[in-house]
Amino acid sequence: MSYEHIAVEDPAGDREKAASQGVVPVTLTRSGGGGLGTVAGPGVGAWPWGGRIPSSTLHRDRRWGWGFWGGVPFRGAPRLSELRPWLSGGAAGAAGGGGSSGEGGGGGGGAEKGGRVRCSRRVWVLLASLVLVFLTSLFFSVSLRGGYGFNYLEPPGWEESRRVKLVPSYVGAHRLSPPDTQQQKTCACSRCIGDPGVSDWFDENYDPDISPVWTRDNMQLPSDVYYWWVMLQPQFKPHSIQQVLLRLFQVIPGRSPYGSWDPGRCLRCAVVGNSGNLRGAGYGATIDGHNYIMRINLAPTVGYEEDAGSRTTHHFMYPESAKNLAANVSFVLVPFKTLDLVWITSALSTGQIRFTYAPVKQFLRVDKDKVQIFNPAFFKYIHDRWTRHHGRYPSTGMLVLFFALHVCDEVNVFGFGADSRGNWHHYWEQNRYSGEFRKTGVHDADFEAQIIQQLAKAGKITIFPGK
Repeated sequence: MSYEHIAVEDPAGDREKAASQGVVPVTLTRSGGGGLGTVAGPGVGAWPWGGRIPSSTLHRDRRWGWGFWGGVPFRGAPRLSELRPWLSGGAAGAAGGGGSSGEGGGGGGGAEKGGRVRCSRRVWVLLASLVLVFLTSLFFSVSLRGGYGFNYLEPPGWEESRRVKLVPSYVGAHRLSPPDTQQQKTCACSRCIGDPGVSDWFDENYDPDISPVWTRDNMQLPSDVYYWWVMLQPQFKPHSIQQVLLRLFQVIPGRSPYGSWDPGRCLRCAVVGNSGNLRGAGYGATIDGHNYIMRINLAPTVGYEEDAGSRTTHHFMYPESAKNLAANVSFVLVPFKTLDLVWITSALSTGQIRFTYAPVKQFLRVDKDKVQIFNPAFFKYIHDRWTRHHGRYPSTGMLVLFFALHVCDEVNVFGFGADSRGNWHHYWEQNRYSGEFRKTGVHDADFEAQIIQQLAKAGKITIFPGK
């Protein structure tokens, strides 16, 4: 007769409940001397240990009364295979010593020895697991600190010979965090972007330590940023980032011109979008009165000075929208692929590249010392924390707005959103119904509009709505 489930129950136990669980109930008689106990019940004679077990291997079980224990306590009904290693020694003692409870002491010792062996194995397995966890944690800890040459965070093509420091989280720390105290202002403006405690929502998402500019000091991208960025336009095969940037920084300075917070400074910035609501708004003089005036892509000013202003300090473009700029204007390249970095190097030197997915300028007339590269880590920071993955990636307008929020003390926004009639078009277009850029499917214009309104509500920007 074979019993797969066995429980040892005292006379007061619930036999019917045990039977309903598929458990064979038996009765235990414990010896007073701590030697062997005697088990009686159906089929006990078929047990290899002759119905005798060491009383030292018993404990009180809450469900079924007495249960076996061989180094690790358990409840309910153990399988026979689990009992056999602990009681085989008892079986041998019973076979050689007879049937009384006073005999078979050697068998009891064997059972206890088997329990100790089983216990020691579990201890060794546990110790080995702890050592493995410790070594794994040590490996990742050293890797994150850049020690011992571990380069699992480096994108393909990153060579060990010219490694640069990796700043935690999003790379590119060039600004000092604003003071922790709410009483101390971060600038001399009436309202400062860096002042904490004004908006919990803003403070939770705003990272003052990330540089919007890609420089020599933050060339290396975290692997998640790198792979996200190169997949923005996956049809282009990535080049070696290190080699491309090293060549580029031989042509342009590769430094960030933006400093730390200055309580004595009030740096006012105008972010000028291309919305048709600028037409007839008469914001030209107001826009020109800012320290920094940031424009996007085509953004003509000649002929639109009264509404859009005439001055520009920063012009944000990508290769396919690039144009020549005056010597006093900073060209900020917004790269979507490594080919864009190759192009800007070529356009400022050899002129080898004339085409990406569209014709591009072979040579670009801009001030090389004023060329800046938009940091892909900053790009992803906006996508993660602010636009929250709405759309494939943020619009250029959102990129420029948050660029300003990280380099300026005060930001005023012009030319964003629809006009007063709900039309989306550019201010230089004669047909106000021709603009369909809102429905590209790449950006979520409605969600971005909500973020802009929330920034205004938080007191971090001022929106000039136009007409």
